[in-house]
Amino acid sequence: MLIFDLHSIGNNLFRVRKTKGLTQAEVAEKAELSDRTYADIERGSVTMRVDSLLKICSALNITPDDILVSDNIIEITEQDIAETIKDCSNNEKETALKLLSVYVDSLK
Repeated sequence: MLIFDLHSIGNNLFRVRKTKGLTQAEVAEKAELSDRTYADIERGSVTMRVDSLLKICSALNITPDDILVSDNIIEITEQDIAETIKDCSNNEKETALKLLSVYVDSLK
């Protein structure tokens, strides 16, 4: 199940970082983020942009799933995705598709 709670995402980042024996400053430097920005993301007090997410995942050598997905397994179909965006404008649908594509590409 995809996690939308910023604190849960931050906790997952903290757990991974500690497991890898890195400091916040080391992850921030590898991800090309300021120490403050990374600390705020890990604390769960700010949202992160997709490019920041991908940089952090690269710095930690993990996939976005490692921090964005919980262990609760649910079955999602293409129909679920279509239902989610059915009331969106064409521009919003295009943006959603681009975000989904970036996410899927990052898993490879």
